[in-house]
Amino acid sequence: MISATRRWLRRNRTGIAIGAGVIGATYLAGQYVLGKIQEARERMQMDRIAKENIQRRFEQNQTDCTITVLALLPTLTENVLEELPVEQLTHELQQKKAERLARASGEGRSEASSLHDGDTVSMSSFQTGSFMHTSQMPGDGSQPGPRRTKAQLWNELKITSITRAFTLIYSLSLLMILTRIQLNLLGRLNYLSSVISLTQPLPPGRANSISLEDHDDTSMGAGVGNDFETNRRYLTFSWFLLHRGYAQIMSKVRSAVEEVFGGISPSEGVSATRLSELVLAVRRRVEGSSEQERYATRWLPYILPPREEEETVLIESGVITPSPSSPGQDSQDEAGLGHNSSVNIDTSSGPLRQLLDETADLIDSPIFTRIHTLLLGSMFSRLVDAHVITQTFPQPQQSLYASSQTPQHPRIQELDSSVTVVPGEPRVKLASLLAIITRQAHAIGNGNNPPNEYISTAESEVKELEAFAALIYASNLEEKLEENRASSDNGLKASSGTGVSEVGTQNVDEMIESKLESAWTKVSGTSFPSR
Repeated sequence: MISATRRWLRRNRTGIAIGAGVIGATYLAGQYVLGKIQEARERMQMDRIAKENIQRRFEQNQTDCTITVLALLPTLTENVLEELPVEQLTHELQQKKAERLARASGEGRSEASSLHDGDTVSMSSFQTGSFMHTSQMPGDGSQPGPRRTKAQLWNELKITSITRAFTLIYSLSLLMILTRIQLNLLGRLNYLSSVISLTQPLPPGRANSISLEDHDDTSMGAGVGNDFETNRRYLTFSWFLLHRGYAQIMSKVRSAVEEVFGGISPSEGVSATRLSELVLAVRRRVEGSSEQERYATRWLPYILPPREEEETVLIESGVITPSPSSPGQDSQDEAGLGHNSSVNIDTSSGPLRQLLDETADLIDSPIFTRIHTLLLGSMFSRLVDAHVITQTFPQPQQSLYASSQTPQHPRIQELDSSVTVVPGEPRVKLASLLAIITRQAHAIGNGNNPPNEYISTAESEVKELEAFAALIYASNLEEKLEENRASSDNGLKASSGTGVSEVGTQNVDEMIESKLESAWTKVSGTSFPSR
């Protein structure tokens, strides 16, 4: 039996060896394939978790942007209201009205109680829903300076009320985009820092332990921008727009308003079409009358200070203080501003310089101009279409106006289009329109009682704003993660987008939309909503 088995094995040893080899190779191949499948499954799961993580962080970041804008808006509103005292002008007109009524009553002319130019209706409408800033309250004594005539007061009221509302719209739009840029740049760096921290190997002997160490102060964290002091100083630069930049915007807007509305009397009747033409004329003078002029307009001087004034802004905003002259001053500064507050900051290099340079590049890009134009179109449409025209003009005119333009593309947004004049349109005195614009200025600057309807409408209508944030947030993520290092000398790579040199090419808007759509899909995982 044993010898027979040996003979059989000897005769078939070649076949047995081949069979064993085939079985072994099949087993090894199967194990290899199963390993690859397991790796692919784990990779897909990690990619899914990474996408969910970045999407969750991105969505939270956008919520933080809205909350930050609402927190900063009262400061901007207070400064604009103090510079443009519409309520004080209204109070002076009311005093003149009372004086005329007193003189008319003394002379026994009852017909004088009906004021000329419709002052009764206009002044009462200015009082409704309006308030007077504390700096505009009249004193007990007589006001200094020569008394202005009624015509001068009405002309100043006209220019000031329109300038105030338009300045708030322009400043709010810039503040929204600046906040998106700042928080998404920092959010991107924070996300990179967290991902790289997870990929760092644990020290020997601690592979199975839980580490609660804080790595924020290490060179690795600081190199990716995860430095609290740098981030705090970087975010403080929004102070410039709130306290300096708005005044430059106000000057530019006032010049345009005086040029467009200067020759129109407050008692003159204005139709809805005429009002739209006037608003568009102001916008063309401020933003540019053509596509090339709009893309060539630089908004950076209104948003960030020049390099030579950066340290001054940090000092005036209270983030840092100059070297104290006495020990008492030093202790007071340390108590109020924290440690290292009296150290002079060099903004010519380092992470802060890199953040400011990337912010400036984004502000000077055509994508910024595109988003800014869309936000302004939404806010001006909300002001003119949804409030002034709806509340002032008769219902038939409102229906006619609504039928000519869809809600998604209101007429006030189209800077390059002309408005068709409809014969027989009803007209309303400009003074009545100014009253609504005056009240809406407080709604535009509402940050104390959210939600702000202008911010909510702009964010819901202008989806490109979130796509722009996605473009910033997702820029260079793959390259940074592939490098898998975070040394302190790593610079911030410029965000991919349409450069200034590309403005001269054709179809700039289509190019921008394509880049925004790509970034939005990368971050959210969904298709970009078309306009």
